[in-house]
Amino acid sequence: MTEFFAMILQAIANFFINLKDRFVFNFIEDDRWKYITDGLVVTVEIALCAVLLGILLGFIVAIIRTAHDMTGKFKILNFICRIYLTVIRGTPVVIQLMIIYFVIFASFNVEKILAAFIAFGINSGAYVAEIVRGGIMSIDKGQFEAGRSLGFNYAQTMIYIIIPQAVKNVFPALCNEFIVLLKETSVSGYIAMQDLTKGGDIIRSRTYDAFMPLIAVAVIYLAIVMLLEYLFGRLERRLRTSDH
Repeated sequence: MTEFFAMILQAIANFFINLKDRFVFNFIEDDRWKYITDGLVVTVEIALCAVLLGILLGFIVAIIRTAHDMTGKFKILNFICRIYLTVIRGTPVVIQLMIIYFVIFASFNVEKILAAFIAFGINSGAYVAEIVRGGIMSIDKGQFEAGRSLGFNYAQTMIYIIIPQAVKNVFPALCNEFIVLLKETSVSGYIAMQDLTKGGDIIRSRTYDAFMPLIAVAVIYLAIVMLLEYLFGRLERRLRTSDH
C-alpha cells in the first residue's frame, strides 16, 4: 500500500514537473508569450471599436424601423434596414469578414484591424438593432402619449422618454451581445490577423504542442468574460437602484 501511494505521488510530481517544462518551452523560450499579449491587445481593440460601431448602427436601424412601424414613414429606409438585417443575420460572420477584406477592400491598402472592426461592427449592429427595437416596442404606448402631452414631438419623445427606458430594459441583452462579439473576434485569423487566438496558434505551430497555447487562450477568454460579467452585473444593479 505504501509503495502504491508513493507511485501515485511520484506520478503527480512528474506531471507537474512536465507541466512546468512545457510551460517554459511554450511561453518563456524565445519570448513566445509576446504572441499572446500582442494578440490580446489586438482582440481588445477590435472588440471595443466594433461594439461602438455596432451600437451606433443598431440604434439607427432600430429607430428607423420603430418609426416606420409606428408612423408608417421611412418606407425606403425601412426596406434597406430589413435587407441589412436579413443578410447580416443570415450569413456567418467569418464569411462577412473575408468578403469585406478580400473583396470590398481588395483594391485598397486597408489595415487588417480596420477591416476587422468594420466587419464585426456591422455584424453586431444587426443584432443590437433587434435588441433595441424590442426594447422600444416593449415600452407602454402611454409613454408616447405622455411625451406628446408635454409638448414633445416624436423625436424628442424618443430621445428623452422612450430610449432611456428601453436601454435599461435591454441592458443585459446588450451586455451579452458584447461578450458574444468579443468571442467572435477569434475568427480574425482568417484574414491573417494576429489576434489572441492566432497568437496561440502561432505558438502551437512552433512548439508542436497544442495543449499549452490553446488552454492559455481559452483561460484568457474565460477570465475576460468573467470580468465583464462582474462589471456588467454591478452596473445593472446600479441602474436598477436608480429606478427606486
